[in-house]
Amino acid sequence: MSETAIQSGPRPTPVLSREKVRALALAAGFSDAALVALPDAEEARDGARFAAWIAAGSAGAMQYLERRDAEGRLLRQSVQVPFPWARSVIVCFSSYNTPLPRSTDAHKDDAAWIARYAWTSRVDASGVRRASDYHKVLKKRLDALQAALHARLGNFEARSFADTGPVQERALAQAAGLGWIGKNACLIHPRLGSFGFLAVLMTSLDVEQDAAATLVPDRCGTCTRCLEACPTQALTAPHQMDATRCLAYLTIEKKGVLDPELLAGVGRQVFGCDICQDVCPWNRKALVVADSELSPREELVNPELAALGALTEAEFEENFNGSPVRRAGYLGLLRNVAVAMGNSGATGHRARLRQWAEANDPALRAAALWALERLGAR
Repeated sequence: MSETAIQSGPRPTPVLSREKVRALALAAGFSDAALVALPDAEEARDGARFAAWIAAGSAGAMQYLERRDAEGRLLRQSVQVPFPWARSVIVCFSSYNTPLPRSTDAHKDDAAWIARYAWTSRVDASGVRRASDYHKVLKKRLDALQAALHARLGNFEARSFADTGPVQERALAQAAGLGWIGKNACLIHPRLGSFGFLAVLMTSLDVEQDAAATLVPDRCGTCTRCLEACPTQALTAPHQMDATRCLAYLTIEKKGVLDPELLAGVGRQVFGCDICQDVCPWNRKALVVADSELSPREELVNPELAALGALTEAEFEENFNGSPVRRAGYLGLLRNVAVAMGNSGATGHRARLRQWAEANDPALRAAALWALERLGAR
């Protein structure tokens, strides 16, 4: 057979190698990555659990989780509902763990808490530290990973999402072997813990058949610290969460007036909540990975309630431009600060709360009135 004939023959169909995919993901800036062939072995189970969770109303006002296709199927029930061409998913993990204090550590009475994931920042070209939007950071890394794969394997269909797509990232991460889903419903990486962002790259390529994913067994054991620590009992059972009671949902996703019965449980959380992760033994021993694009803004660690409450809307925009905190909105953050002021027991907040008790915004007004009553000032 001539050399020409050999060259003109059909090219082998490219497939994904777990080891090479992980190496390329690390080179793109991720802390870890793994690969899962579709459909994965537990897809039907995970899809049924998600459908039942939605049917129970546990998603609250997060209607985007309930999106369906033309046939009425939940988009997040299976990757192949919105992406029927997908044959594999690369799941990437970027750690945002830091050695800085945890929400459960000792703190000043006037200290608020902003969830650790919202501390992320980077130093810009002028040397100024600015908030970094983790969505953009992860998407840039996904684009770099996809470009590297195209350079090696040629053309194939792909879609990538950084916490924005109609997929169950945690279920896919578990199926890929990145970790296990803990009793607090978070993915726990055996080396990196649960303080990590997940991002996914779906492809039309098959996975090497001789390299099945090695699943990480559930290592929570008999520990129930997360369930016991949740101040609003959002963790209704191991691995089960009622999002409508979760402080992350209440302080970020929930708009308008908050349920008064839950406000005492909000504590000092003004944006998100880390409690169930902070008490997890796996996060106590997790590695800290330095990431220049996801470095913490130390001024957001235990910020003073009084300082947050004094922010003007312009100052809020300046301080949190590009930050996840903007998702709560200016009035939403003030509402949360008002609740935390009431829970602080500090009577020095009464003047600010009386001002907010006259606010036009009904949610801020209701929170301030509740806080004043809790401080014995009504």
